[in-house]
Amino acid sequence: MLRTHTCGELTKKDLKKEVQLSGWVQVRRDHGGIIFIDLRDRYGLTQVVFDPKHNKQAHQDAEHLGREYVITVTGKVRERLPGMANPKMHTGEIEIIVDALTLLNTSEIPPFEIDEKPTNEDLRLKYRYLDLRRNTMQQRLLIRHQAAQAVRSYLSKQKFMEIETPILVKTTPGGARVFKAPSRIHPGRFYSLPESPQLYKQLLMVAGCDRYFQLARCMRDEDLRQDRQPEFTQIDLEMSFVDQEDIFVIGEHMMKEVFSVVGKTVPKKFQRMSYHEAMSTYGSDKPDLRFDLPLKDVSSVVKHAQFSIFTSVIDKGGVVYCLNAKNCASFSRTDIEQLIELAKTYHLQGLAWMKVTKQGLESSIVKYFPAPVQEQLIKHLDAKEGDLLLFAAEQFEKAVTALGQVRLHLGDKLGLMDKEKLAFCWIVDFPMFEWNEDESKWQAKHHLFTMPQNPDELEKNPANVKGKLYDLVLNGVELGGGSIRIHRRDIQERVLKVIGLEYEEAEKTFDFLLTAFKYGAPPHGGMAIGFDRLVALMCGINDIREVIAFPKNKNMENPMDGSPQPWTDAFMKEMQLKINVVK
Repeated sequence: MLRTHTCGELTKKDLKKEVQLSGWVQVRRDHGGIIFIDLRDRYGLTQVVFDPKHNKQAHQDAEHLGREYVITVTGKVRERLPGMANPKMHTGEIEIIVDALTLLNTSEIPPFEIDEKPTNEDLRLKYRYLDLRRNTMQQRLLIRHQAAQAVRSYLSKQKFMEIETPILVKTTPGGARVFKAPSRIHPGRFYSLPESPQLYKQLLMVAGCDRYFQLARCMRDEDLRQDRQPEFTQIDLEMSFVDQEDIFVIGEHMMKEVFSVVGKTVPKKFQRMSYHEAMSTYGSDKPDLRFDLPLKDVSSVVKHAQFSIFTSVIDKGGVVYCLNAKNCASFSRTDIEQLIELAKTYHLQGLAWMKVTKQGLESSIVKYFPAPVQEQLIKHLDAKEGDLLLFAAEQFEKAVTALGQVRLHLGDKLGLMDKEKLAFCWIVDFPMFEWNEDESKWQAKHHLFTMPQNPDELEKNPANVKGKLYDLVLNGVELGGGSIRIHRRDIQERVLKVIGLEYEEAEKTFDFLLTAFKYGAPPHGGMAIGFDRLVALMCGINDIREVIAFPKNKNMENPMDGSPQPWTDAFMKEMQLKINVVK
């Protein structure tokens, strides 16, 4: 070994020890002929001292060191001089007086400082191996590692088996675009890269594996954003002979184990909320419960007003919802216009508003609201002097979604979100079907293999059918979700008929899964948690690129290795393919 200790472990208990350290030169300082170097490795920093009076040769060697040179030093641990200790460093009370220096490698001047100063993102990604040297990035990768170990340890104790599923698979209809890989052996034929292990983990249940999990690599050819990458990791699990509640127990206990890695305590039992309640109260199926500001349906109140914008929407089957922005009546017209513009980006025509004053409601539209209607509004919304009432009138989903985004904006603007709080929530009772206006037919809202809660409604009214579906939400972020699967042919046939598909037609697409179900499939269900999102939240951030070692940029490119790259003529010939780029 080229070291006896790491650069982050020596303290006063090690005084007078002969040690050997190896690492990178973080900073070099020359103070009156004595050279001080902060030596860095993954574990921390140690100050090493080159004093010509102590060892002239080591001092001469140190004069030529530059930033990011790789060195080994041998010396003795001593206490820093009075007043020179650094309480912010674990090693801040000691230093190494160097007896010998070995240069292991030189370095060109890095394109940016290896410290915590903000750096251009593309530059960071181009030189990711340098960016990862920073302490912040090392800590995030360590948390990711520890979280993965916590998952494996917990699920293994619960008798889950870790089993890998294929990366080269058959394409089946799903919710995302998939990447394709050409086959050399079978010219003109392609594998798909899996968007998830969904069908294969169900096959493992048919195979009698009972409890499966893996930290699965998934690939989706989708536009990128902060919480999305073309390749990502899921905590994927499936269980036999269970129902929804059993999976909730596993999920909650697993979160407890994972968050203990960063010293955080999760609630003993997570809140439950129906899809409809989440949408109607918070305007989102992934509500941020760290602050209040609920939405309220005021349709029954304002329908008695003479405000035609509201009454015409209600007459057409729409709704009017209100958000009582507490203590926001002091907002300027510019502030309110910003909220209106935000609502418009979510397909709303605009927002109506009223301020609550000592004299009552104040707005250009108040004249259309008789005094009894105003009184009812104030009571229904628990409005107090100083509040700002924001109204959205539209079809239900558009109205609440836009107002929900305004709520999130206000929560951030007003500092209402408790950054330390872990607000977990299960969203349940999702609709199984939604009406496709363009094709005039029902379609699955999630996927075709979800067990309905109330199968008696399948033929009567598909709109009323709720699925055994669930999402796990944390602080307004959907961590993941899952469902109890259909394992019986008779129920599967009925579900398929709702969307106008015969079982035999489905068999052509999902042949290997539905064939397997003929051989005694057990009741089963599972879930998948976005591991990158989970780790990001553990680190107190939202951008998953910050917890992935080598992510892609916003254009789905890797500035470091230059991917994606053009195919060579030799490769195309070997694969018996031609490229015709459509512009």
